Formats: sequence, C-alpha cells, structure tokens
Amino acid sequence: MIEVKIVKSNKKDFLDLLLLADESEFMIDKYLERGELFALYDGDLKSVCVVTKESDNVCELKNIATYEEWHGKGYGSKLLSYIFSRYKGKCATMLVGTGDVPKAIRFYERNGFEISHRTPNFFTDNYEYPMFEDGFQLVDMVYLKRNLYE
Repeated sequence: MIEVKIVKSNKKDFLDLLLLADESEFMIDKYLERGELFALYDGDLKSVCVVTKESDNVCELKNIATYEEWHGKGYGSKLLSYIFSRYKGKCATMLVGTGDVPKAIRFYERNGFEISHRTPNFFTDNYEYPMFEDGFQLVDMVYLKRNLYE
C-alpha cells in the first residue's frame, strides 16, 4: 500500500536519496530546511521530494528522487500527483529546474509540466566540479512549469 508521509524533522536522514537527484550536499542544504519533504513508501521507502514556497503563487520542486532499482515503476509520478493535490489552491504554479537531459525533461512533460525558461551556466557556475547525467554534461538549468489550477 502506497503512503506519502510529510517529514518534519531529521530531514538529513534522507540525504542518501536526495543526493541521487542533486549531487551537492551544499546545494541541498540551501533548500532542505525551508522546504517540505515528502517521502513515498510502498512497504519501504521508494521516493522523496522537496518543495519550497518561492512566492505567494509559486512553489518549486527542488528535488525528486527514487531509488534506482525502483525507476520506471511509477513511484516518482505518484509522488508528483500527491504534491500537485497538496499544493493545488495554495499556489498557481509549480516550477522545477533540471539539467538539459532529454530523459528528465520527458519525465516532467509526461507529468504535466511544460518548458518555461532556462538559466544559462547554472551548473557550471554553482557546482565546483562538472556534473553529468545520462552522459550529458549539465550546463544550463532548464525550468519547467505546471499550472496547479487545472
């Protein structure tokens, strides 16, 4: 039975999973405490995500990660569905930033996001070493948005 729990304390206990989506503990520390951490369980822990409130009408999905052995089983999409319901009526728009990686962008588009804008050189300017995902070096941050009033 799938259950999503809101984690209010000891958020660093989930660092191993958060690091799968963001390799820098320094960057995670910038949003972890001010964000809401959600943990999806199906028997045991499968996925986590962190959402921050960026303004009165905008929230941002800062991190979403699923243990690798559970990729492709729908856990990430189920967690997104939960947070869309939770933030509907509280925010008009949810943003998410990701590397310019086709697989990641397709995942977000399948879950109702559309490309919004990009921040040039985000990864090269904010990480102390080159970042790679699926064989692509991450340079620009691609932002996608989803309307939460639909």
